Amino acid sequence: MPMTITINGTERPLPADPRVSLLDLLREHLHLSGAKKGCNQGACGACTVLVDGQRILSCLALAVQYEGRSVVSVEGLGADGHLHPLQQAFVEHDGFQCGYCTPGQICSAIGMEAELRRGVPSYVTEDVAGDAIALTHDELRERMSGNLCRCGAYNGIVEAIVEHHRAKEAR
Repeated sequence: MPMTITINGTERPLPADPRVSLLDLLREHLHLSGAKKGCNQGACGACTVLVDGQRILSCLALAVQYEGRSVVSVEGLGADGHLHPLQQAFVEHDGFQCGYCTPGQICSAIGMEAELRRGVPSYVTEDVAGDAIALTHDELRERMSGNLCRCGAYNGIVEAIVEHHRAKEAR
């Protein structure tokens, strides 16, 4: 029985070569080009995807490590031909210029919001024993610091994330 991985809701066989990175599985084997190969060293965040809801750098992960798990790339975020609300916020706030880092930024921001809900502290979290962590200016920048934008679209990125986070909290 072949080993499988679920990618964007569809079960897929893992490659026979155990050295294939998760990023290469997505891009080269499955032709999902959303996650980008920026630095291929885990320094830029362009390859960020979600595994069971947690953000990871797919360039540093071997695909076989995630056998039986659920991976969501930027292509799997929207539904029924509609953008995910955070993707829409990026459009509305010009949270991109060239767009190369955008998929990683979006997946990272979704993973970051899940970390906040779980109460995972960051380096700048003031009350690590508290039940809830607020998305402050410093908290957002610290948590997104692993995602680089060479174009400098950070203001739009931050505005999009803040709007999306506020909308989710209002529900």
